[in-house]
Amino acid sequence: MSDSDRISTFLEAQAAELGASDNTRLAYGRDLMDFVGHIAARGVTLLEAGRDRVEDYLLHCEAQGLSKATRARRLSSIKQFYRFAFEEGWRGDNPAIQINGPGKDKRLPKTLSHDEVDALLEAARTSARSATDRLRNTCLMELLYATGMRVSELVTLPVAAARGDPRMLLVLGKGGKERMVPLSPPARDALVEWIPVRDAMMDTPRGTASPQARFLFPSRGASGHLTRHRFYALIKEISLAAGVSPSKVTPHTLRHAFATHLLEGGADLRAIQTLLGHADVSTTEIYTHVLQTRLSELVRTHHPLARAEDRD
Repeated sequence: MSDSDRISTFLEAQAAELGASDNTRLAYGRDLMDFVGHIAARGVTLLEAGRDRVEDYLLHCEAQGLSKATRARRLSSIKQFYRFAFEEGWRGDNPAIQINGPGKDKRLPKTLSHDEVDALLEAARTSARSATDRLRNTCLMELLYATGMRVSELVTLPVAAARGDPRMLLVLGKGGKERMVPLSPPARDALVEWIPVRDAMMDTPRGTASPQARFLFPSRGASGHLTRHRFYALIKEISLAAGVSPSKVTPHTLRHAFATHLLEGGADLRAIQTLLGHADVSTTEIYTHVLQTRLSELVRTHHPLARAEDRD
């Protein structure tokens, strides 16, 4: 087997045994092929590389200026491949097992204020050129803010899950894990308005079917649904129409806003963990730091006893 064949086998196992998403497998594949290219230039294959080659590759990544997060992800991909190789009997050791990653820079997630979210939702309702696009954009934005879904979860929602004016949505998350998320009244209203229009667009002769038919947000592309990249571009257009800096607005900042605003309203951290689909509550705890930072800023700038230069 070539290195490419072994990587393909590893990726197939990740999908079959662990339910890894397409995006996760694509990331693993890119990372491993970059590693293979590096060691192949030095006359070494995946099954011949030792710890020194892995460490040399990480130094190479650092010299390229790659971020700590990217380097940590690449090391994780290499470790998981070699763990699989060991389990399959391709080699008798895991050369990366004792290598410590660079860690990740702890950055607080960017979020949006209530006013900014309101402006984005209003722009979604009014800014698109056609009535169909306005209804679709409104549904996308209302669902995203109401549920805190990941963008990949949102664009792949099956239409069957949203029929009948549901109070809850069943969401398929990372690793094939399912969770229930409640819908706000505005999100339910947006669904009620969008689905008949969406169905009229998808009207086909009896007995025929198309890949798009199963998705809430269909598209003519190969996937059959609106892509993450297209939604990313849409949300930038909406932010411009809303007068909110596009640099602040991504699908993920709306997810952060969902969590932060819930926490501000007194929601329990465990409940937010469940709604976001986080496997570990420590991932959710970062929102407590976001809230503390915002509260400190409010006191510093608005408290009557704050120093004048701080308020300025």
